[in-house]
Amino acid sequence: MYDKIFPPREIALPNGKVVSQKRSKAPLITLLIIIAAIFSYKFTNFNFTVLFTRIGEFFFIVGDMIPPDWSFMPKVWKPLFDTLKMSFLGSFIGAIIALPAAILASANIINNKFIVTTTKFILSLLRTLPTLVSALIATFIFGLGPTAGTIAIMLFTISYVGKLLYEAIENVEMGAFEAMEALGMTRIQAFRYAVFSQVLPSYLSQSLFCFEGNVRYAAILGYVGAGGVGLLINEGLGWRDYPSVGMIIFALVITVFIIERISEHFRKKLI
Repeated sequence: MYDKIFPPREIALPNGKVVSQKRSKAPLITLLIIIAAIFSYKFTNFNFTVLFTRIGEFFFIVGDMIPPDWSFMPKVWKPLFDTLKMSFLGSFIGAIIALPAAILASANIINNKFIVTTTKFILSLLRTLPTLVSALIATFIFGLGPTAGTIAIMLFTISYVGKLLYEAIENVEMGAFEAMEALGMTRIQAFRYAVFSQVLPSYLSQSLFCFEGNVRYAAILGYVGAGGVGLLINEGLGWRDYPSVGMIIFALVITVFIIERISEHFRKKLI
């Protein structure tokens, strides 16, 4: 349709031959983005005046958090460890379950189109479900506390690692897999020796990267009663106890920084 509205440009080469060059779609895409931005601006009632006049309040609150209340640190340790335990356990279980889910979603490994399509749909559905929403649902089922947060993180990890992993599996070189099947191996055996060895480094790297993000996500799950430091942050902001909130955020930033550095070191070894 685009080529019919904007016909390709004909270019005459020095040897006399005429070739066609398609018109760039960049102007059309830019126009559509601008139109979408305008509609979004009007729909959300976004106001730049309010943004620039009230932005100072943000720095006012941040200023109240500095210096943090160091005496509040003993109360932070347990919720902080709860957050780390939620993140690690949810990421660990989710990464393990993501492996068979990715295999079932790989069209080059599973010949049944119904199983592949259904698994991809489930992974897509889990990805579109916000972690806060899944944590809120989990609190209704499993009660308040870290268990609900662990379940929410596990579901996100399954969807995130599962998608990246099945895409990696579908893009591997299948020559060795087919050769092993021809030698009499089962599809599971052929997958183990020919395919899994190729995707293992990226699988471990993706799982570690997901764990990094999950530590940050777990910090806000307390807002829906899923435990961790999010509950303390919510209480501190509610009581306007900004120095204590500053202490919580400082401890969380240091923890996430250390985890990211360790994770990055191991991910560089794997890639």
